[in-house]
Amino acid sequence: MPEMTVEELQADSDDVEIKGTIKKLPTPRAVSTQYGQKRITTVVFEDDTGEIDLTLWEEEIDAIEEGADVVIEGGYVREWADDLQLNIGRDGNIEQA
Repeated sequence: MPEMTVEELQADSDDVEIKGTIKKLPTPRAVSTQYGQKRITTVVFEDDTGEIDLTLWEEEIDAIEEGADVVIEGGYVREWADDLQLNIGRDGNIEQA
């Protein structure tokens, strides 16, 4: 699948491969899930065409730092509270470029 840009993302985009920068990396918060307590944070992911909220969990949070250029593979987009949100699928990956 060809690489996408933020402005091309839509609410049902699946198998997204995208490159960009982590603009803001807030302190993670703890949430209770069916798998127990997990850390989650919503960062601002940005490329030349715009920005989108990116949800990160557990080790994904540890894999990046604020201001880092990253590559996401296996991402998907969903609408949440009228905003688009980029997520990383179970088989997906985020790494610093």
